[in-house]
Amino acid sequence: MNRCSVSMPSNIAEGSNRGNKHFQYYLNISLGSSFELQTQLLIAFQNNYLSEEKTTGIESKIIEFQKMTTGFINK
Repeated sequence: MNRCSVSMPSNIAEGSNRGNKHFQYYLNISLGSSFELQTQLLIAFQNNYLSEEKTTGIESKIIEFQKMTTGFINK
């Protein structure tokens, strides 16, 4: 979970200094990492490492990130 949560902003930062096509590539990698994080979050919840309340709060932030990143990719 640490790796993909660090990968998300790191890929955006790395791609921001590149051309549009390459930046879009890095945004897509970041988006993929967010889906990986979301999956791992749900697995942690199923294994009773996190409460439902905590899981819901974190997942809503991940979904918000996914929506914003997808919108950025599409523009």
